[in-house]
Amino acid sequence: MRSGVKAGVIGGVFVVMLGGAGYGAYNILSALSGDGGTGGAAAVRTGPPSRDEVKDTTGRFFAAWEKGDAATAASYTNFPESAKELLTAYRSDAHLTKVHVQPGAPTGATVPFTVRTTVSYQGKSQPLSYRSTLTVVRGETSHRALVDWQPSVVHPRLRKGDTLATGESAAPEIEAEDRDGRVLSKEKYPSLGPILDELRKRYGDTTDGRPGVELVIRHQGAGEESPADTTLLTLAKGRPGKLRTTLSASAQAAAETAVRKYANASVVAVKPSTGEILAVANNRTDGFDAALLGERPPGSTMKIISAAALIDTGLTSANGKAPCPPTAVWQSQTFHNLKNLPPNENATLSESFARSCNTAFVKFADDLGVDALTKEAQDRFGLGRDDWKIGVPSFDGRVPASGGPDSAANLIGQGQVQMSPLNMASVTATAMTGAFRQPVIVPLALDHREPARARGLSQSTVQQLRAMMNRTATSGTAATVMSGLGGSIGAKTGSAESDGQAKSDSWFAGYRNDMASAAMVQDGGHGVDAAGPIVASVLRSAG
Repeated sequence: MRSGVKAGVIGGVFVVMLGGAGYGAYNILSALSGDGGTGGAAAVRTGPPSRDEVKDTTGRFFAAWEKGDAATAASYTNFPESAKELLTAYRSDAHLTKVHVQPGAPTGATVPFTVRTTVSYQGKSQPLSYRSTLTVVRGETSHRALVDWQPSVVHPRLRKGDTLATGESAAPEIEAEDRDGRVLSKEKYPSLGPILDELRKRYGDTTDGRPGVELVIRHQGAGEESPADTTLLTLAKGRPGKLRTTLSASAQAAAETAVRKYANASVVAVKPSTGEILAVANNRTDGFDAALLGERPPGSTMKIISAAALIDTGLTSANGKAPCPPTAVWQSQTFHNLKNLPPNENATLSESFARSCNTAFVKFADDLGVDALTKEAQDRFGLGRDDWKIGVPSFDGRVPASGGPDSAANLIGQGQVQMSPLNMASVTATAMTGAFRQPVIVPLALDHREPARARGLSQSTVQQLRAMMNRTATSGTAATVMSGLGGSIGAKTGSAESDGQAKSDSWFAGYRNDMASAAMVQDGGHGVDAAGPIVASVLRSAG
């Protein structure tokens, strides 16, 4: 927001709500039943709140909220200070008035409700309605029935540390366009919502647009890397300014459709010849942009970098030896292959890569040393130096020089290695072309950004990596997923266990002609189970 506009910390959550009468019609129990601590002594209650206690507490809380009495409403919660701050800001900073709350039928101690309110600012007003829920709990020390204070009580899109504010927008709206001038809207491409907000924050003032008056969520953070405001309602429209991006509407549409089939799925596509980002899509209930900001072990897709390191250090080659025993031990840790993968003591690196043999790579850990993989990732693939400037916030990958068992685990994308789908799409593009071209979502010339740089790969290494990735795509672990894709193709499958989860993350990286793509599906299983079909769908859009 521009100077002069107040913003208060919000602990509540917002949801779109339906109409209905205010809470005045809600039956509140007599004050004789207790008013949240101002009455006389009473027997100590234990256990979950009763139905009457739930009704009484929510009734009193809703009634005080409607009246704008933040202190009283907050006294019926288990975190009264945070609640008071939020409910005060709801009126004073967000300018939300004429509040009416309509409770729904409770489920145990959880009560759904609808809020109807009005945003009023400098003579302009607009109605707002949304749905949310709250839960009544037993106070740990007071033993009273209290509203369990969460940001969701006020607005479901708020998170800890967020603020609500109404005023002139910090930057004009943008009308984002794809590489061919087609309009990219949040409505048509939902995954782009946070990205378009960030582009507006960073580049709105560089356009010919004019700011409007809005109710926004201002997210916690500071400086350039703080998240962009999220617009909830526009009271007075400004004039959007046009902003050209590198995205492709057709690739974005394919990516949006593909991720909708799997929970917690993320995918990125880039143009290897330029580094331009063609598509970014997520399907997550938490709204997190895991495609650009995710930090997860990439599993066997990491073997693209590991294979390059083995070739560049002269330890082996695509047609050189890389035996695949059933197990491999490194510093007392035993590594295994995927179930039903037969051992092959005479395997080449190409064969072990295409079959995704873990033990073949682990066996090279001693000869490769502690920091060779880190140097390969940084110097050849441009990863792990925290210097990417793509136009919006991104994670640049992490390949630390780990000691102990993690030196071996890192080679197969476990241990301490962390990647995002954007990172692995860039890795795939570098393996395909030999040149590291830092990904961008808006042209570097727009704000004169200096891109990250790396020396890339030799043509010999590129030829070997492409041959191994093509073998994986045509007769290896990725063959079923990549079947039917024409042109120049290559791929690598992956699965990775993280945080002791019962089911592994599904990873897949692949290229077709001048498009490289990578996907990750948390708890998705093997690479071909979830991430693979997503990448294949996006690559088909390349034509």
